[in-house]
Amino acid sequence: MSDFRPGPGAHEGKQETRYASDPDRLFLPPDDDLAPNRPGEALRVRLAEQPRARAALWCARLLGRRPPQDAWHRQLLGEQAVGTALDQLAAGGWYVIHSIPLPPAAVIGHLLIGPGGVLCVGTHYVRGARVRVGEDTVGTGRGREPQPYVRECRQQARRAAYVLTRGCRFRVEARPVLAFAGAADVELDPALRDVRVIRDERDIPLLGRLGGVLAPDRVERVYTVARNRRTWLRA
Repeated sequence: MSDFRPGPGAHEGKQETRYASDPDRLFLPPDDDLAPNRPGEALRVRLAEQPRARAALWCARLLGRRPPQDAWHRQLLGEQAVGTALDQLAAGGWYVIHSIPLPPAAVIGHLLIGPGGVLCVGTHYVRGARVRVGEDTVGTGRGREPQPYVRECRQQARRAAYVLTRGCRFRVEARPVLAFAGAADVELDPALRDVRVIRDERDIPLLGRLGGVLAPDRVERVYTVARNRRTWLRA
C-alpha cells in the first residue's frame, strides 16, 4: 500500500507535493520502492514460485505429511490480519512497510514508523493455540518445541536500527514487537521487558496511541530511507 492512499489518484498530487523537498523519495525508482508491498508479499512470491498441484498436496496430507505450502498459507493469513490492522493507523500519522527483505533470506514482516518511533513487528499465526511467551522463545502447545520468535524479533529490530541510523544519519531506535494472530490465549513471562507483545490483531490500535518519540520531519525521513530496497542490502 503506497503512502496509504485510499484509491488510485486520490490526493496523489498533494502527497507528491509534500515529498518534493526530499529528492531521495521523489526520485526513488519503482523497482526499489518497498511501499507498495502487500502484507506477506514474500510469502506470496514463495507460494507462486513453488506451487504444488492440489492432488499432490492432498496425497501428502493423507499420508500424514505437512507440505511447507500449508505452513506458508497459515503464516500468510497472520501477515494479512496484522498488516491490515497496521494499515489502519495511517490516519494517526503512521506509515507501515510490509515484507522488507534482509540478506541473505530473512524478512521483516512489518515496519511501523510514526510519532511513537520505529516498531519492528514480527507476526505469527497460531490459530487456537495457547501461547506462552518467554524471554527468548515461544511455546505454542504441548509436545511442540519452543520457537525462537522472541530472539528473532530482537535481532531484526537491531538490524533495522543499524540500517536506518546509517541511512538517516541520526540515531534511530527500532523496538521489537511480537504480534500473534488467532491465539486462544497468550501468557507472558513477567521477566520479558524489552519486547512488546500483541496478543491479538485486534489490539493493534494500541500501538497508534504511542507518541513523543519522532517529530514529523524525522518520521518522514525514516520512512523515505526505509522504503528504499537498497537501504537494506547491507543489513
